[in-house]
Amino acid sequence: MSAAREGLSAALDRRLFLRLAGLAGLSTLPGSRIALAADRRDLLPRVREVVERWTGPGRFPGMVASLGLPGQQAQFVSRGTQGFTDAAPMGPDSLFRIYSMTKPVTGMAAMQLIAQGKISLDMPVYEVLPEYRHMQVQDRYDGPVDKTHAAARPITMRHLLTHTAGLGYTFVQSGPIKALMEQKGLIGGQVSRLDMPGIFNGKAVSGLDTFAQRLAQVPLVAEPGARWIYSLALDLMGRVIEVVSGRPFDRYLAETIFEPAGMTSTFFAVPASEAARLTTNFGALGPVLVPIDAGAGSIYLDPPPFPFGGSGLVSSPRDYDRFLRILAQYGMLDGRRILAEEAVRLGTSNLLPAGVAGPVDDGSGDPGPARRGRSAGFGAGGRVGTGPEAGVFGWSGAAGTLGMVDMRHALRSQLFVQFMPPDAVPLLPQFQSALKADITALLGDTKA
Repeated sequence: MSAAREGLSAALDRRLFLRLAGLAGLSTLPGSRIALAADRRDLLPRVREVVERWTGPGRFPGMVASLGLPGQQAQFVSRGTQGFTDAAPMGPDSLFRIYSMTKPVTGMAAMQLIAQGKISLDMPVYEVLPEYRHMQVQDRYDGPVDKTHAAARPITMRHLLTHTAGLGYTFVQSGPIKALMEQKGLIGGQVSRLDMPGIFNGKAVSGLDTFAQRLAQVPLVAEPGARWIYSLALDLMGRVIEVVSGRPFDRYLAETIFEPAGMTSTFFAVPASEAARLTTNFGALGPVLVPIDAGAGSIYLDPPPFPFGGSGLVSSPRDYDRFLRILAQYGMLDGRRILAEEAVRLGTSNLLPAGVAGPVDDGSGDPGPARRGRSAGFGAGGRVGTGPEAGVFGWSGAAGTLGMVDMRHALRSQLFVQFMPPDAVPLLPQFQSALKADITALLGDTKA
């Protein structure tokens, strides 16, 4: 078992998030003709083939995909069961660990506070959290933690939203800085009740306030505003939100987004009454899927050490589609305003500091200095397409979930499955190709 865990650890260290490049090609499709296809019975025949191909013996127990057209309810494609030993059918109301798809939710919650004038993009974080006034930076990225210098500029809210604060991540860093973060309990999520050395070393600190205080004691790995480095920034933004709003972070999300939007299946801790809907998460060890967090006994049935604003939510495909629809409709849902239009427009735009390149679509996920490939923009917790991909916003999760919205044409799409790491098999590129083919076929059917 130790060898298997080491293999999973190495795989998880390669990449903990998916890239959205490829889906972004949808932004070039004319929205008027897409709307004409709303009455088509099957919007996703090719996606359906991919889902069926990847579901069953030797593959995944179940999977859900969806496509939402402008102003329409999403069409869902569901196959299989919630686990190999769980006969409950997989469907749009099944519950999934969405991990980093939590980040856009936290980001939009912060954008709402910005729209209300309670904080601003370029406000120093220390104005809300004084312990961040005098930050130290490592002299060398992932170098000695006792070789540091004073930060050249303060961390701002923009930096937190766009992963340019210079903060680290135990999933990304190595060496002394990783060890120090683990020692202080600065763990950016949870996976299983199983002992999984090499994946999650150490125990997460209890309380978002204590998390923020301890994180301020750790050197930054880069100067604020200088580089895009995947990090704990959105977890720290959760603490900013609760201090500014005067409400616990999880309660703020519930009262300002989830409850008004009718997102009744989105939680930091799954209620016992809903446990039967929680899917099983698997670790991919070569061609073998090993259950690492069964739904019936999941760690997500317990309250987390603190509400992880960067990775902590469990949600259903139907619920998360409602969140994407809020974005696609610039804050409106079912005739009700959930988020300010300004919050959505700004949050889904490129917020990176001038001169900073965003995540690179080279498939590696490597945040280090040797990255190569085409850079995307970054908004409030999610990737922003640039050039021909302009208008696309979204992010993905460490256990195979993906959500995106084409802001130009109000299209939204999702893929939900549960396995780690999400690049262990070529499911995502096949889904991307099938999705674009289905949209192109819809357009062809509606031509004069």
